Amino acid sequence: MHTLRLTVIGLVLLSVFVFVAAQINQRKNQLAVDGAWIFIWLWLAVAAINFCVGVFVAGYSVATESAVHLVVFGLPAGIAWYLSGKFRSKL
Repeated sequence: MHTLRLTVIGLVLLSVFVFVAAQINQRKNQLAVDGAWIFIWLWLAVAAINFCVGVFVAGYSVATESAVHLVVFGLPAGIAWYLSGKFRSKL
């Protein structure tokens, strides 16, 4: 359940980042903001902290947490990577 919750939080956070970046970019500023790219780096830090908590605090094995990390980080980051490429041509 924790894995599903974190993955959904990641997807919601991604949508917020993409929305805010689109609003900033509509103002025709000189700076083009790629919210998906920023999200990937932030989400990597969140997923890494979750990985460390799972291994060192909860006592899960590195192999188990690696599979969880793949889902928690990989799914939102993969979608962000796709959206980054899709919107990059519009920036």
